[in-house]
Amino acid sequence: MLCQIVLFDGFDPLDVIAPYEVLSAGSMAAPGQLSVELVSAEGPREVPSGAGLLTLRATGRLDPRRAGLVLVPGAVGPLGAGGEDTVPALLARSLSTGLPALLKEALERPGTIVATVCGGSLVPAMAGLIEGRHVTTNHLGLDALAATGAVAVDARIVDDGDLVSGAGVTSGLDLGLHLLERELGPRIAHAVELLFAHERRGTVWRATGPVPAAF
Repeated sequence: MLCQIVLFDGFDPLDVIAPYEVLSAGSMAAPGQLSVELVSAEGPREVPSGAGLLTLRATGRLDPRRAGLVLVPGAVGPLGAGGEDTVPALLARSLSTGLPALLKEALERPGTIVATVCGGSLVPAMAGLIEGRHVTTNHLGLDALAATGAVAVDARIVDDGDLVSGAGVTSGLDLGLHLLERELGPRIAHAVELLFAHERRGTVWRATGPVPAAF
C-alpha cells in the first residue's frame, strides 16, 4: 500500500510528522507492504508550513490512482478569524487549489482510504465531500465541522470505513497506529507502539453497536 501524505501551504508540521514516522516504522516492520511519501496537489515543491515553523519538500503529486491511503493534515496559525495566516484562512485557501478535486477522486475510488489529522478533516468537509459522514477534528473545530453537514464526533479517532480521522494534533500518532493495526495487523502496530514508547489513548469510535442511553 502506498500512503501519500498531503502538504499544502500552512500545514501543521506535527500533523504530518507524527503519522509519517509511525507509518514509516510500520513499513520497516512489514517490508514490502507499505510505503510513505510526501506529496502536494501541485507536484514536487517546497511547501511552507503555517506560523513560519518549517518547510517540507513534496516529492510528488497526489495521485489517488496510485495511493491506497491519502492523509490530510490540518493547518497551524492563529485561531481567530480575520487574518491571512489564521487556521480558518489557511484551510479555506487550500480549497482554491487542485486538492478538493483530488480528494473527491480518492473518496470515490473503491479501496482507497482517506485519513485526516486535526483540522485536516475540514478540508474535504468545507469542499462538500463528506456530508453525512462521521468524522472528528480538534475540539475547537467541531461546530465548524458540523456546520458543513458532516457528522462531528467528539472522539480521539473516528473510523468511518474509508474515512478515518484524528482529533487534536497529537492524535496523529494514534491515527497512524490504528491504521497499522487495521491494515497490517495488531502485531505490526504493537511493535511500532513499543518502538515509539507510546500507548494509544481512547476508544476508536465506529458507528456500530447499540446507541448508549442518556446518563
